[in-house]
Amino acid sequence: MFEDFRKQIEDASFTDEDQTEKSPVENPFSEQRYFLGLTPVQRFIVALMLLMMTIILGVLFLLVTSKIVPPFLG
Repeated sequence: MFEDFRKQIEDASFTDEDQTEKSPVENPFSEQRYFLGLTPVQRFIVALMLLMMTIILGVLFLLVTSKIVPPFLG
């Protein structure tokens, strides 16, 4: 039984290409990854726009609830 296995292994032709061929390993940090597909400058602009919208909505809320009153309406 073991002799048959040995003969099969000896008869099998393994080439050096099969043994030395390696799949290319990709470095996960080599390519640039973008958060939501945006560049850093675009992300900065979006963050500024969100900040400005929050400030404007906060001031409008304070005006509507009469917590602050502009001097020219006063």
